[in-house]
Amino acid sequence: MESLITVVREQAEAARFLAWPGDFDLDRGDHVEEVHLVSGAALEGFAGDGAGGTYFFCGEGGEERPILYADSEGGAALVAIGLPELLRLLLVAPWWRDCQAFTDEESREFAAEYLEDMPDLVARRDRAATALGLDLPEQADALARLREVAVRVGEDFVLIFTPEGHPYEPLIRN
Repeated sequence: MESLITVVREQAEAARFLAWPGDFDLDRGDHVEEVHLVSGAALEGFAGDGAGGTYFFCGEGGEERPILYADSEGGAALVAIGLPELLRLLLVAPWWRDCQAFTDEESREFAAEYLEDMPDLVARRDRAATALGLDLPEQADALARLREVAVRVGEDFVLIFTPEGHPYEPLIRN
């Protein structure tokens, strides 16, 4: 089976949507700081965003591994279990980093702002999802899952700034 990363690279329209508004770039997988997981599990940076954040696969395996996001300000959170889950989040709620409360109301407000700037957002998103072979959840479900993964599963994925031994701050709190 072809990897989803390969499919993203081959599907130009999907890659463009993920790049913006998703702010997800497969060519930005290098994190600027030396980091490790407190558990000692492997970390593999595979994508990043325009502000210096990095997406890491955690542990051994393929695209089904848990994914940790670390921003450039010392914050981190487990954001998905597997690449399909991450891409679904980026497709339906590319504004997830701006969310604080993860409520449906908050998400609708961000969605309205994005739609104001990009009236074709939904059509582009749907074409990208089809090209990637992904069924899309509702925004509220995607954000609820993000919160569940970050808060419940994420406590086992603490990112450490290696030179000083300090943990990154949780991006998503209970």
